[in-house]
Amino acid sequence: MNSETALPRDHSAVEAIVRGRHGDPFSVLGMHGGDGAPLTVSVFAPPAAEVAVLDAKTGKVAARLERVHPEGFFAGPVPRRKKRFAYRLEMTAGERSWQAEDPYRFPPVLGELDVHLLAEGRHRRLFERLGAHPLTLDGVAGVAFAVWAPNAQRVSVVGEFNAWDGRRHPMRRRHEAGVWELFVPGLERGALYKYEIVGPRGEQLPLKSDPLSFRQEAPPRTASLVEGLPARDWRDADWMEGRQARQALAAPISIYEVHLGSWRRGDGDSLLDYDTIGDLLIPYARDMGFTHLEFLPVSEHPFAGSWGYQPIGLFAPTARFGPPEGFARLVERCHEAGLGVIVDWVPAHFPSDVHGLARFDGTALYEHEDPRLGFHQDWNTLIYNFGRREVANFLQANALFWLERFHVDALRVDAVASMLYLDYSRKPGEWLPNAHGGNENLEAIAFLRETNTRVYADNPGAVTIAEESTAWPQVSRPVYSGGLGFGYKWNMGWMHDSLDYISRDPIYRRHHHDRVTFGLHYAFSENFILPLSHDEVVHGKGSLLGKMPGDRWQKFANLRAYFAFMWTHPGKKLLFMGGEFGQEREWSHDRSLDWHLCDDPAHAGLQHLVRDLNRLYRGNPALHERDCAPDGFEWIDASDADSSVFVYQRNGADGGDPVVVVCNFTPLVRHGYRVGVPRGGSWDEIFNSDAELYGGSNVGNGGRADASGEGWHGRPASLDLTLPPLGVLVLRPSS
Repeated sequence: MNSETALPRDHSAVEAIVRGRHGDPFSVLGMHGGDGAPLTVSVFAPPAAEVAVLDAKTGKVAARLERVHPEGFFAGPVPRRKKRFAYRLEMTAGERSWQAEDPYRFPPVLGELDVHLLAEGRHRRLFERLGAHPLTLDGVAGVAFAVWAPNAQRVSVVGEFNAWDGRRHPMRRRHEAGVWELFVPGLERGALYKYEIVGPRGEQLPLKSDPLSFRQEAPPRTASLVEGLPARDWRDADWMEGRQARQALAAPISIYEVHLGSWRRGDGDSLLDYDTIGDLLIPYARDMGFTHLEFLPVSEHPFAGSWGYQPIGLFAPTARFGPPEGFARLVERCHEAGLGVIVDWVPAHFPSDVHGLARFDGTALYEHEDPRLGFHQDWNTLIYNFGRREVANFLQANALFWLERFHVDALRVDAVASMLYLDYSRKPGEWLPNAHGGNENLEAIAFLRETNTRVYADNPGAVTIAEESTAWPQVSRPVYSGGLGFGYKWNMGWMHDSLDYISRDPIYRRHHHDRVTFGLHYAFSENFILPLSHDEVVHGKGSLLGKMPGDRWQKFANLRAYFAFMWTHPGKKLLFMGGEFGQEREWSHDRSLDWHLCDDPAHAGLQHLVRDLNRLYRGNPALHERDCAPDGFEWIDASDADSSVFVYQRNGADGGDPVVVVCNFTPLVRHGYRVGVPRGGSWDEIFNSDAELYGGSNVGNGGRADASGEGWHGRPASLDLTLPPLGVLVLRPSS
């Protein structure tokens, strides 16, 4: 064969392919010609010594290619053929011979509409097109890869299937959208892969994980795995149909916050898998009376010490606990048990690990170039460029992905305050103002509003929750009325003030009475969740029990009273794991909770109290129906600072029975303490945090009190009560 006939006309193109520097491999590789022009085939196959072209229909040899470059570039004409045809390659090396499909004979997988939507940054099902998707193309099974890298000179998919050689599978550039794609025939689920990218200056970048991989290797390994979109024959239709009512403002919502890696451990301190966690966690949470489980971020993250808050594989449940279908089963089993599932979602920032999103195509693609906008000084992480449509679309698609593909019921959005303010945790000169000279991050605000709008429009019954620590207005108000569009907001002010109050020695609490009362001035400005989260039991803060003053008995009594105050205060509830039984050590992600403590009567009593508080909260409409409305709460007496006593009334909807709560935050028993109530007759003492069952001293009113006609606190009747030390009473009109 004449090598001049076999070679592509541009010899430099062959060199570029061989050196892995060609940005348009389909212009060189594969079959060319036809329609009157001579047919030729070019193949880069370094392992082969000989290459033949076979007719895919007949299996007969249509052409034998010549090795025109010593690195393994083969090319040649296809004699006696004028029209293109489907073909396979037969390759030989020594005594070994094998057949393979040629990736460069297949057409693009991405349609014109997909490319158009990707270019505009408004492809609502981004995860259905980018990433690695097993499919059959022209009757051939394989995997379609697609990745956004608009500034790259060349992108290749690499893995064990090509010896991690980026020269062998360079991808097709779709210029309109900055996306690279390639169908790799014969590849199957479970194959490891990464992207090899040559940056805009010709520099070869560190291998990158797929931003839209649906499965990652377990850390510390960082390769993506071909998995395909999560697909499940879900059995939770009843839950999904009814969840809107279960997550409404009038519903009782009590959340158990869980870090999957440290709730419990296996033998030898090993991590449990998703199924084993479900076996243990679901019946426990249900027995404890919680309505929801909230998982610290489950997206893949390289550093376990970040607890998941520095994710890289946003579309992949962490492999630490098993494959993605294991997480799907966990969610389904929660729903079957009547538990909602909330996952923490982190769109505020991402880590700078070289295999991740940082300078993904050699430029600041997902982040801002200017560190005053793109670098988070507190966490040494990078900040997403929310103003770039493709980046915003990537994150919004990720939110929809968890809700749609894993049936997650709510997203708790982390670090919202850091997104809203351009000067968040920055000194003068370290930040750039917006176009109007202000410190509001207008692009992040628009992103949050659009994300919330899409979530609620596309996923009926789903909810978004903001961890927002400032006084930014209308966080949990609709976008159409000027709000950010979240369903709920964490009440960080309540958490800080109430913990500050309860951690003080009771003798000094009289001077800090307003720490309890102040929160009611803004308690209904948002739809609040009262959070006692993981953040309050780390970084030297100690455990909740450890924050309580006094001797051992008083510590438990204080915590029992604090929980009772929280569960009867307006707002939905959230408690981090371990708090319910009085974990004594500060939480660590590297070890299990100290479950042996539950063998101690004091710890078991506290656990019993939380179980009963959940039942009290769920069983009394007055304690949850109007959690987010001003008419759901009335102070009866907020002025008795000298006694550190608070008395308030909770009201339900439609004139149901009210509930009266009396909190005594001193260790003194108070006899003959008169409390005004809205009606006469008998009142049941339906809860007493000092009950012997919980480890208390059993001081109280015998389960019942009769109201006299003596008006008190502006009410027409009153109760003469005995208040237990460091105790909370809950009373309700007798049936």
